[in-house]
Amino acid sequence: MIRYIRRAAAFCLLLLVALLANAARIQLFEADELDSNPANRRTTIDRYDQPRGNILVGDEPVTGSKNTGEQLAYERTYRHGPLYAPVTGYASQTYGTTLLENAEDDILSGSASILAPLPLWGDITRSRQPGGDVVTTIKASMQRAAYEGLDGRRGAVAALDPATGRILALVSSPSYDPEVLSGTGSSVTDAWARLNRSASQPMLNRAIRQTYPPGSAFKIVTAAAALDDRVVTDPDAATDTPSPYVLPGTSTTLPNEARGCAKASLAEAIRVSCNTVMAHLGVEVGLDGMLEAVGRFGFNDNDLKIPSRVARSNFDSDMTDDQLALSSIGQFDTTATPLQMAMVASAVANGGDLRRPHLVDRTTDADGATVRRQDSSSYRQAMSPATAMQLQRMMVDVVESGTGTNAAIDGVTVGGKTGTAQHGIDNSGTPYAWFISWAQAPDSGRPAVAVAVVVEDASADRADISGGGNAAPIARAVMEAALEDGD
Repeated sequence: MIRYIRRAAAFCLLLLVALLANAARIQLFEADELDSNPANRRTTIDRYDQPRGNILVGDEPVTGSKNTGEQLAYERTYRHGPLYAPVTGYASQTYGTTLLENAEDDILSGSASILAPLPLWGDITRSRQPGGDVVTTIKASMQRAAYEGLDGRRGAVAALDPATGRILALVSSPSYDPEVLSGTGSSVTDAWARLNRSASQPMLNRAIRQTYPPGSAFKIVTAAAALDDRVVTDPDAATDTPSPYVLPGTSTTLPNEARGCAKASLAEAIRVSCNTVMAHLGVEVGLDGMLEAVGRFGFNDNDLKIPSRVARSNFDSDMTDDQLALSSIGQFDTTATPLQMAMVASAVANGGDLRRPHLVDRTTDADGATVRRQDSSSYRQAMSPATAMQLQRMMVDVVESGTGTNAAIDGVTVGGKTGTAQHGIDNSGTPYAWFISWAQAPDSGRPAVAVAVVVEDASADRADISGGGNAAPIARAVMEAALEDGD
C-alpha cells in the first residue's frame, strides 16, 4: 500500500514540476509575445490604467489626463491644443501616437527602464512606473507669435537658438486640437475622418514633415558654396554674369525680377535677389561642389530626428547644368522643410557651426527628478567662419536696404533673405513666400534666434519681394518675442 502512495506522490510531484516549468516558460520566454498579441486586452488596459506623464513648455504642462471611469480609464487632454499640436502630436487610444507623444512614449507611459528604481525591475515585476514628464525647448511667447502671425493661413514657422540648436518655436498652420482624437467611440472616428478629409490638411506638420521649393531663400546656401570654394573671392566685386542669362545647353532665358543684375556682385545679388548671378555661380561651383555644400547644411539627410523624424530636404545628385542652375536658386527639384531653412539661417548666424536641432531639453520622473538631459552638440560645420561673417553682412544688407526691410527691428542687428518659390504647372500656382532670418541684440555676444517662415497661400506677385511682404513680418514678430525673453 505504501508503495502505491509513494508512486502517486512521485507522480504528483512530477506534475507539479511540469506545471512550474510551463509557468516559467510562459512568464520568461513567451511573455513578450503574449503582451504584443492583439487579442490580449490586459496590456491595453494596463497602459491606460494610470495618468500619462506631461509635455511641458517652460514650467507649464500643455498636456494632461482625465479619468473617464471606462475600462481604458485615462484619456489624454491638451491645453491650447492647436497651438502646440505640431510639438506634442496626439496620444489616441484609437489611433496611437505621433510626434513627441510617440518619440517619448516610453517616458510618458512609464514603461522606460530608466524610470525604474532598480535595473531590470520592470522586466522582473512586469510593472509600469508612474509616467514621467518631457520638458521641451519651446518658448511660449515665440510659439504664440508664430501661430498668431500665420493666422490660419497655410504655412509654417521654425525657430532655433543658433548657439545651442534648441528649437524655440515650431508651428504648422492650419492646426487641429489633438484632444478630439484621444479616446474611443464614434466621436473620435468621426473627428479622424473629418480631419483627414479636410483640404487644408490640418494634421500635416508642415514645419518638419512637408518640403517646399525654397526659392531665393536657398541662395544663401549657393553663396556659401561659392565663397568656400573660392569661386568668389571678393563678394563686392563684379561677376561675369550676363543679363539676360541663358541656361546652359538650352535656349531658355532665366529672368530677374530685380534690376541691375548684369555682372552684379555676389553681395548685390543677395541684397536684391538676382536669379541670374546665383544660378551662374551654382554652375561654376559645379554639381560635386554644390552637393558637398548642401550636405553640410543638412540637405539629403534621411536620418535627422528632433527626436521626431524630420522629412528629407532634397538637392538632386544627378543633374544637367541647366537643372543645376535652377536648383541653385531653390527651384527645379530642390525642396526643404522650414526647419531645414531655419538651420541655414542658424549656421550663418553662428559663425558656420550648425548645432544639432533638438526639441526636448530634458525628461524627468514623476517627482520631477531629471533622468535624461539633451546637451548641445555640433551637427555640421556648414561653412568657414570667414564665409559666415561675409554672409552675415550680406543678410544684414537685405534687411537694411534690400528686399527684407519688413523684418527690421529698431536697435537690433537683423539679417534675412526673402524668397518666392513658384510651383504648379507652368508656375501657375500662387507662389510660396519665404523668409529666413536671424537677430542679435546689441548688448549680446551671440545671436538670439534664427527663424524660417513659409506661407503657402500668400497673395503676392511673382517676385522675391513677396517673401518680404508676407513672411518677413511673421519672422519679425517671432524675433521680437525671442529678444523680449532675453534668451
